[in-house]
Amino acid sequence: MDVTTDVLGAGYEAIELPLGQDAEGEVVATLVRRRGSERGRRAVLYVHGFIDYFFQKHLADFYVERGYDFYALDLRKYGRSLRPYQTPNFVRSLTDYFPEIDEAVRIVREEDGHDVLLLNGHSTGGLVAALWADRVKGKGLVDGLFLNSPFLDINEPLVMRKAGAGLARLLGRRFPTAKLPAGVSDLYPRSIHRDHEGEWDFDLEWKPLLGFPVRAGWLAAVRRGQLRAHAGLGIDVPVLVMASERSVRPKPGVADLSSADAVLDVEHMARWAPRLGRHVTLVRIPGGLHDLVLSAKPAREQVFAELDRWMTGYLR
Repeated sequence: MDVTTDVLGAGYEAIELPLGQDAEGEVVATLVRRRGSERGRRAVLYVHGFIDYFFQKHLADFYVERGYDFYALDLRKYGRSLRPYQTPNFVRSLTDYFPEIDEAVRIVREEDGHDVLLLNGHSTGGLVAALWADRVKGKGLVDGLFLNSPFLDINEPLVMRKAGAGLARLLGRRFPTAKLPAGVSDLYPRSIHRDHEGEWDFDLEWKPLLGFPVRAGWLAAVRRGQLRAHAGLGIDVPVLVMASERSVRPKPGVADLSSADAVLDVEHMARWAPRLGRHVTLVRIPGGLHDLVLSAKPAREQVFAELDRWMTGYLR
């Protein structure tokens, strides 16, 4: 394995995972590792969302303080894994991410010797993690899932969801990288970045304020994954789904941007969460942002308290 010091600095290692070639050239993913001071049997693997990468060091702190070695994936064409010749954040199927999750889990379990694994996914990463966990059910590869604001439905009215998904499906067949008129508001990333209205620092090349274009093939892939989840998955380990108490449409001057989910509809998460498996816990966080661990301190502390309680009860 090619192990180097990660961009986050001391205590963090980066492991490049070669994934062969696709139509754009060589593909890699990056596994970030932070070990605790004492080697334990427990580990967590974090999977980020769309227009995102792993930078939340305080999340790693939380797990390491509880005896978990921490791992995070920068998926292919995201963050540390994005190459200049690639279309940022693009895939034609969410199953394209399964090989890097497979390899990360192999490293965590076989090479690093952990026998308890929590899979933690945020937003699109939450949807991907759920689909992967369903695929490997019965194999004992994962012991629990924590899904932070999972992307279980498109944040539009029903008519718009159907029309948008239909357009993406049609375009995606012939022109998968076609840009859709749908976009991501810059108000949410501004609300969390410390150079604007927030308290967090992240790389604006890897997580730009104006985001990356939404491509037809990518949205079609997401919609197929969502409909698969809506039909019902069979995840056979305990699942914790957390969502904010409220959603808000991002508009200039809206104070709620700092205390609600400004990206997805939290009621969609509440509706579809029970379809993921036979043992699902849903927790709503007052004042929570889309990435709940980036919320203001009172909401953030509640997130970690609820997660700690759930982990104590279900991961032994």
